[in-house]
Amino acid sequence: MDRLGLLQKRRKELLDAGADVRGDINEIIDKDSFVELSAFSFHESDFYGDGPEGEGVVTGFATIEGYPYYIVAQNFAVSFGGVTKEACEKICKCLDAAAKSKTPVVYLLSSAGVRVGEGVNVLEGMASLFAKASALKGKVLQYAVVNGEVYGALSVLCGICDFAFFLDKKSFLAYASPAVLSAEKGVGADKSKVASAEALEGTGLVSFFVKSLSEVKDKIEKISSLLSDRVLDETDAALNAPIKELNSRPTAENMLKILDKGSAVEVGGTFLKDVRCFFARVGGVSAAVILFADDEGVKINALKIAKINSFSSLAARLSLPLVTFVNTLGIEESAAEAAGEVYRETARLIETLGAMPAGKISVVYGKAVGLGYTLFSAKSAGCDAVFAFAGARVALFDGAQGAEIEFRNYSVDKEKLAARYADENSDPVNAARGGYIDNIIEPAFAKQYIVAALEMLGR
Repeated sequence: MDRLGLLQKRRKELLDAGADVRGDINEIIDKDSFVELSAFSFHESDFYGDGPEGEGVVTGFATIEGYPYYIVAQNFAVSFGGVTKEACEKICKCLDAAAKSKTPVVYLLSSAGVRVGEGVNVLEGMASLFAKASALKGKVLQYAVVNGEVYGALSVLCGICDFAFFLDKKSFLAYASPAVLSAEKGVGADKSKVASAEALEGTGLVSFFVKSLSEVKDKIEKISSLLSDRVLDETDAALNAPIKELNSRPTAENMLKILDKGSAVEVGGTFLKDVRCFFARVGGVSAAVILFADDEGVKINALKIAKINSFSSLAARLSLPLVTFVNTLGIEESAAEAAGEVYRETARLIETLGAMPAGKISVVYGKAVGLGYTLFSAKSAGCDAVFAFAGARVALFDGAQGAEIEFRNYSVDKEKLAARYADENSDPVNAARGGYIDNIIEPAFAKQYIVAALEMLGR
């Protein structure tokens, strides 16, 4: 028997069956860096027949801009990416290796679901896969790329991963067939209405909405850079230069100028755009940043709190300090919120923010009203450093409304009382007198105060 000839034949069959998925892998990794693992992994007794080459999944390791990663890529061309117990075992071997070497994992997901002929066996396989992926949380980062359509139990893996990428006009994710979900929702069998990134707005699953796999590569590399070198030198000129625009226009857009130029990676920026979350550097120091981005003040609800909580939890697992640029009016006053999940989501957020291992810095650049102050600026809630702009407003209520409510039983001039309440009681100096705010600062020099606080926390 010509063993070498047989090997070449088998390898060609393997590569032909996985040409598309290997092409996708090559788009996100450094050229010629991929080393495949468990390449000849097949169904028992299928190896010499016409079995699905490679179990419909390709695994291995590679580098992305020099950083090492394990790669798991489903091959939709083989049985529509159908998942088997053997495929789960193959992925689990890869995750075991990632855990041992503390190397992050990138999943390229594309599957119509499990192979129904597998029965309970594949359910056991999925359980093992979920357990191992969950055990990696907080140890190594996991990136899910919805590289086509992903249906069935495997969709849960996106919820386990730290980041999920959706590709424009290509990515669809659902726990069941879109036809089933569409019928339930009465919207017709249109996968874009039940399984697209837009349809998943309220889930918090969509970390990044990108146009190509090359953009996936760029963002993964940027995140790796931020997390690998936590502190970089920055020139004194860049660090000490005032941001003069903040004195005249302390807007959300100008607040972003505090972040080191070109360093920011926004997470979950597709939806809930008045609450923005970034990984970035400030004065060369890596940090997680939350920006309340409505210049009139953001009213938060259950979905926005869930977004903040998800991001803060990730920052905690990565041991990054949290910097919050506060401009919030507290909880949205509506019957829907009062009857919704806002209480439980707020309780979860309090628990998360109270246990940030690398510390918290709060900068009140607009308003910190009611529960907005309590959650994001209160010293008693564990903020290590709290600064406020001279024109900021810190109060129990937002101006006249608060005065009317607080003094509704008194016979006084409500108009004068409202004006006095708004002017005097919302001045951040009042909070500073109580020791709750560390300093009232000139906006142009906010970056210098933040950098000093970050350096203190890093010691």
